[in-house]
Amino acid sequence: MVAVGSKCRVCKEPAIIDLPRHNAHFCAEHFLELCRRQVVKAIEKFEMLTKDDRILVAVSGGKDSLAVWDLLIDLGYQADGLYIGLGIGEYSDTSAEFARAFAAQRDLHLIEVSLRDQYGYDVPTASKATKRVPCSACGISKRHLFDKAALDGGYTVLVTGHNLDDEAAVLFGNTLRWDVEYLARQLPVLPSRHGFPKKVKPLVRLTEREMAAWCIVRGIDYLVDECPMAVGNKHLAYKEALNAIEQQSPGSKAAFYLNFLENMAPLLVGRSAAATDSLQSCSSCGAPTTGDLCAFCRVVAKASAHEPVPVELVLGKGRGRR
Repeated sequence: MVAVGSKCRVCKEPAIIDLPRHNAHFCAEHFLELCRRQVVKAIEKFEMLTKDDRILVAVSGGKDSLAVWDLLIDLGYQADGLYIGLGIGEYSDTSAEFARAFAAQRDLHLIEVSLRDQYGYDVPTASKATKRVPCSACGISKRHLFDKAALDGGYTVLVTGHNLDDEAAVLFGNTLRWDVEYLARQLPVLPSRHGFPKKVKPLVRLTEREMAAWCIVRGIDYLVDECPMAVGNKHLAYKEALNAIEQQSPGSKAAFYLNFLENMAPLLVGRSAAATDSLQSCSSCGAPTTGDLCAFCRVVAKASAHEPVPVELVLGKGRGRR
């Protein structure tokens, strides 16, 4: 993680991590301080949270979601967790264990929702039944259930663990296609409106590597494996491309994403259909939608009537956990 003999830029004690984009090394104490400052800066700049908010954190058992929950508690916010059981075989079983252990060790409240138990399907089955790629069926399910849990529970803000690498990769993909609809919605804060809770991303100034280091220093156990159904996802390819650029020019990812927010995002205000009043209520669940039936209810209708599909069948022969 850091060359032997490296010293912390702040206190000159032995460093535990080098951060090329900051052109600096840090000891454990001052690395944690840096992370806290970056989160506070994001929260304040984009008016994400207040200490009076009822906060719900979407947690997966991975480093980013557990780190953002830990950071918010560490900064004095009150926050509960939400775990969605996606039914992705052993991967989901293990991720649930990490989320539960984190909450139990810190006496935090974790809400759990199971696709299979409560809606009659899981992601592998939804993928086959709807003929969608797994990540699409998963995304539709999670977005709906995140919104529902936040609204039903009376939470004022929904927090996700999207970090700088995530946001830069999504921005890269949307820019390659010049997808104005998605570019207009790629913001660190989406305000609440009828049928949608306020959604915020406090980690947009911190990278995956920094979140992994936060977890290590803080003693947080997390699921290391990538979701087996994400193999081949374009998002991962975009991350690899940006990592190559970052290695040659440290700070490029931060400049790419943060300068987009500063210079381009203001020009796209009002360009998203979701920002208009063109939505109506789903005839089944009442959620906002552009058609008669929302995407989630369409997935439920098809997937819940389908025979359960094993993860291995969706992955295909020769494809397994990463």
